[in-house]
Amino acid sequence: MKNIPEIFGSMVFNDDVMRERLPADVYESLSTTIEQGTPLDPSIADCVANAMKDWAIEKGATHYTHWFLPLTGVTAEKHDAFISPTGKGKVVMEMSGKELIHGEADASSFPSGGLRATFEARGYTTWDPASYAFVKDGSLYIPTAFCSWGGDALDTKTPLLRSMNEIGRQSLRILRLFGDNETTRVSPTVGAEQEYFLISRTLRNLRKDLLFTGRTLFGAPAPKGQEMDDHYYGPLRAQVIDFMKELDEALWKLGIDAKTKHNEAAPAQHELAPVYATANMAVDHNLLTMEEMKRLAAHHDLVCLLHEKPFAGVNGSGKHNNWSLSTDTGKNLLDHGKTPAENHQFLLILAAILKAVDDYQDLMRLSVASAGNDHRLGGGEAPPAIVSIFVGDELHEVIRAIIEGKTYAAHDAGTMNLGIPALPSFRRDTTDRNRTSPFAFTGNKFEFRMPGSAQNIAMPNIILNTAVAHVFAQFADRLEAAENFEAELAALLRETFTAHERILFNGNGYSEEWKKEAARRGLLNLATSPEAFDCFDADKNLSLFTQRGIMSEAEVRSRKEILFENYAKTVNIEALTMIEMAERELLPGVENYVAKLAEVAVNKRTLGYIPTKVEDRQLIALTSGMERAYDALQALKDADAAAIAHTGHAKSLALAYCQKVVPAMDKLRKEVDLLETMTSSEFWPVPTYADLMFRQKGKI
Repeated sequence: MKNIPEIFGSMVFNDDVMRERLPADVYESLSTTIEQGTPLDPSIADCVANAMKDWAIEKGATHYTHWFLPLTGVTAEKHDAFISPTGKGKVVMEMSGKELIHGEADASSFPSGGLRATFEARGYTTWDPASYAFVKDGSLYIPTAFCSWGGDALDTKTPLLRSMNEIGRQSLRILRLFGDNETTRVSPTVGAEQEYFLISRTLRNLRKDLLFTGRTLFGAPAPKGQEMDDHYYGPLRAQVIDFMKELDEALWKLGIDAKTKHNEAAPAQHELAPVYATANMAVDHNLLTMEEMKRLAAHHDLVCLLHEKPFAGVNGSGKHNNWSLSTDTGKNLLDHGKTPAENHQFLLILAAILKAVDDYQDLMRLSVASAGNDHRLGGGEAPPAIVSIFVGDELHEVIRAIIEGKTYAAHDAGTMNLGIPALPSFRRDTTDRNRTSPFAFTGNKFEFRMPGSAQNIAMPNIILNTAVAHVFAQFADRLEAAENFEAELAALLRETFTAHERILFNGNGYSEEWKKEAARRGLLNLATSPEAFDCFDADKNLSLFTQRGIMSEAEVRSRKEILFENYAKTVNIEALTMIEMAERELLPGVENYVAKLAEVAVNKRTLGYIPTKVEDRQLIALTSGMERAYDALQALKDADAAAIAHTGHAKSLALAYCQKVVPAMDKLRKEVDLLETMTSSEFWPVPTYADLMFRQKGKI
């Protein structure tokens, strides 16, 4: 057993390493930059770079890379060796302060949404000192921001860091109102629970849909799914245990607090949860976690599927974004204490969050929108596409009391005693949890349950930070100008809770009644991603981003364009994969089975006395099913061709795929999946759901 405290963070240029290797004055200067967000002193760059290089070489690194988060949703890296020629046929190992702080990347080959022309190639990366550098796979990884030659942000990190600075600034204004002059910095903290599937690599390689799209585009349900609830928290398989052990060790070395692991609800589905980190570190850590999951799965003849809905009919995979606000003095601003009704600072923060989520429902939905997540939202463990907030019975009663001008009568949740003397009793929580809520308060944090498992969580946190910061600023403006702070606070709380109580919902988010009730309340139901994308540059949203200094109008519009483009490209790849699989594999397999049945029937008839009733019925059902499938296949071809030929704005292209191609895909899948249930397994050319979800080793 490895010494976990000893290996934890061993591949990270963290605070302990910096304290040990940097001169005291350089360490203090860099620490101030990291902890307080002050500008980096350029004069210390060479010293830091040299220490970082020496440390990385000791860890086996030969190269360094500026590691950044372009608008592809994944990470990017270009590796340069530390070598520098001496002019005498020798080399030395060097990295300058300039190379640490600043790099250049080709900005024309990444999505820019029109911010850059194809021939305009220059882009810049710049070091993010607040995200620790680390060594992985023989390279020193330096987390960076990425921008164009013109200064436009071409990544997700830059607006995330801006949003963190803004919510920190506005949070301090709120704290000062309540006499807190000790806190100097407030940071959003995030813990991203990651769900994923593990399946046989051998079997995955036999399916083009999993290879090209990450999900099964065809597949009839297995005889057993998750209906017995026996996989959730069930015993881990030996192969999965080995994978999780290796994953934990790899993540711990990278300083990632991998804390919890367990089986999820669907067969072959699992979850990993980390401890909280500041939002920018949490984003970096989650992206690294996904990369390590995919890389290490291959060591165990497994494949890690991060798609939001790899299998129809069972739970998809999400990424629960647990969000809170923490001070540099160690306080959690969402910890309401034992008497939340008397905690006025907490109530003001709660009111601001309710108003922010209600005012910017569209952006909350947009922040999790993707072609993959559209298949997940509203199904199984996933919340619906309607944004609402769960605060539990106790807090809702507190809010109702404030709205009605009454005194809140606190309830004692009591002690849980199971009636068995040997088992200890314990205090139960004052409220239950709601697994169907998109945005649920769970004691000292809000759990945003809508993000999909494959996505970069930067955007959900950019939206949360920015919207809440905006409301904090509005509240601070009003309260700072108040002649009677207590009276103005009481009025503000009552007004805000009254105006935004509609966003609160503690019931079943899956029910049809909730859809009707949400519509009655005026809440948005943006069922598809293109509907959500279209809200990005609405006037109120543009005003939010520009007023708070998070994104310029050009940066917002470019991201909207990229979202539409990515959606269309994703659906097009899926449609083309469906066409190829149906035309070249699945339907020919059914035809071969039909030919075999026909041969059997002919042979029986030749004998003259053996009935062919069974074969006749099967042949009729299969033949008619194939006719429907071929009609659906042609309809999909036509829809995809029409979409590809579509010219104009990316929005109209995405809508064509959403409204025409996706329904045609669903129709083809329905017909082919029905044929699968009637075709002998001997003739079905690809692994089935039963194979994929229940066989993690070996071939069919």
